[in-house]
Amino acid sequence: MMMENKVYICSTGIISPQANFGKKEDFALASEYTGSSLHCIEPDYKSILDPKLIRRMSRIIRMGAAAALECMVHSEVQQPDGIITGTAYGCVEDTVSFLTKMVENKEELLTPTAFIQSTHNTVGSQIALLLKCHQYNNTFVQRGFSFEHALMDALLLLNENEAKTILVGGIDELNETSEAILKRFGLYRTNQNNLQLLTTSGKGSMAGEGASFFLLSSESSSGNIACLDDLKMLFDPNEETDVVQWIHYCLSENNLTWEQIDLVITGRNGNQQGDLIYDKLEFSIAKKTRFAYFKHLCGEYPTASSFGMWMAVSSIRENKIPFTVTSKTQSGTIRKVLLYNHDQNGHHSLMLFSAC
Repeated sequence: MMMENKVYICSTGIISPQANFGKKEDFALASEYTGSSLHCIEPDYKSILDPKLIRRMSRIIRMGAAAALECMVHSEVQQPDGIITGTAYGCVEDTVSFLTKMVENKEELLTPTAFIQSTHNTVGSQIALLLKCHQYNNTFVQRGFSFEHALMDALLLLNENEAKTILVGGIDELNETSEAILKRFGLYRTNQNNLQLLTTSGKGSMAGEGASFFLLSSESSSGNIACLDDLKMLFDPNEETDVVQWIHYCLSENNLTWEQIDLVITGRNGNQQGDLIYDKLEFSIAKKTRFAYFKHLCGEYPTASSFGMWMAVSSIRENKIPFTVTSKTQSGTIRKVLLYNHDQNGHHSLMLFSAC
């Protein structure tokens, strides 16, 4: 989706397996994990949220609310014109709690709290209550496109002048039950070091989670971080070569050459079969640009592209690529970044960013 008008990214807020909440990114000191998953490093919520509310919030609601509030704190906007979230798994902790009690109590004497808070739109609703925002509020639940569709909805609203500022986020959590279920599909490795994930190609990756929020605006401001120039999606292509051709076409549609792209960020995750597409892309544009990766830092999950977007925006803001995420030299200005990610070879997305 090419934008008729410029869309600006005003601020970001993130909680991830890296210690980057409330800080500028510094992946030179990347957190190290060994096992099958990466879990978020959570802040002291008492300094962010009302302690009375924290008691009634599940883990994913706390993460989403804290990341959203952090995003708003760093902006000049008091209240957005809309809140849009994307999540594939929803509130897993509350869902598991409700289903467990249903079995244990033989479907009798069930309290409704866990069920009410297990719905996927709970995070967006709670953020609206905290911000006292009575405007547009929507949640997208579409597997590997959940965050991308939330982002597209925001872009449509901004381009149609239905809103001036939109708070957009991608959220997914991981717990013991969901990780155990997903392991049955052979998606994750065991006893794997995340910092060696991309250099030890094999079957499966590492599970992850996170909450990333962005405040988008249709208005230019000196405080804006970057511009979102394009967003495109491709579902279930036939061959890897079709995807590479699609990416080349998307770039030419924006009247750009690969030499004009300062950095390409891909969702390489160490899974040999899934990384074939990234291999073909890198081979087709070798020596024309630099590559960086992000899933060894956040893990693999359906809305991981939101972490990739945060990395792209941060790279433009800081004008640098930390050595732990790049395949080539860090030197050189970063003004245009392309982010390409796919979820289990079915959901492919491309985002193009530029400096303001």
